[in-house]
Amino acid sequence: MKLNDGYTMMHEHMHIDLSGVKKDQDCCLDCFDEICAELKQLYAYGVRNIWEVTNVGMGRDVDTILKLEKASGIHFMISTGCYKDPFIPEAMNRLTAEELADFMIKEIMEGIDGSTVKADAIGEIGTSKNEWTANERKLFEAALIAHKETHKPIYTHTTLATLAKDQALYLVDHGADPNKVVIGHVDLSGDLDMIRSVIACGVTVGFDTIGKNNYLPDEKRIEFLLALEKDGLLNQVVLSEDLTRKSHLKYKGGIGYCYLFESFIPKLLEAGLSQASLDQMLIHNPQRIFGE
Repeated sequence: MKLNDGYTMMHEHMHIDLSGVKKDQDCCLDCFDEICAELKQLYAYGVRNIWEVTNVGMGRDVDTILKLEKASGIHFMISTGCYKDPFIPEAMNRLTAEELADFMIKEIMEGIDGSTVKADAIGEIGTSKNEWTANERKLFEAALIAHKETHKPIYTHTTLATLAKDQALYLVDHGADPNKVVIGHVDLSGDLDMIRSVIACGVTVGFDTIGKNNYLPDEKRIEFLLALEKDGLLNQVVLSEDLTRKSHLKYKGGIGYCYLFESFIPKLLEAGLSQASLDQMLIHNPQRIFGE
């Protein structure tokens, strides 16, 4: 598919509900008006595409996404698949890998929930912290089958960056196109050599928790991105924030979706990153990943 000209944020949630498992209503993004206002600000910063990585079991709401798209002018790439334990619905856990793949392929080729709205991508599919459960392994098997059939990109979730290289090797060794695989949340590792080792597998990595300084200071992310620029590796990096809570949004005092452009990018450029490198991560890499 062809992305709209402009910047692309590669890992965001516009409507997500993890409150059932987490027992916390903050984990339910159901605030349309507040999100819409922030998206209009993102549009003013040049954002024209967002990979919406919410899928089955995470509170995916296609109608809300389409309304946000119409109101903001930003195009959303909608995802299929499931997340990770314990968020995979029991009905999906009962399916075989082949049946799960058939479900994903149907959402990509025919439409979601009987509609004509088709999924553009597979994600975010994940593993637990330092553990790859049987259900999660089956999910990756299914994603591989669907990816090979449809050539749609895959975005993974790593819990605090654990098993990032394992995910990359598994997908690539089993025939995934590395140009269409993004391993998520690697910035949370705080380990530049580990990030380099994942990139060496041929995949793209997500610096996609920008602004979550309670996990890792942004100063460290900037340090890593400058090092990767020096290594000539930013053609395998994408950027985003991965906001999932009401408290992440501006109206609740959080950083908001525009933090990447309001705060992080100015600091990154001031530290010496080139505009060409920034465009590589926000324009050219997304275009390559979603290219036919």
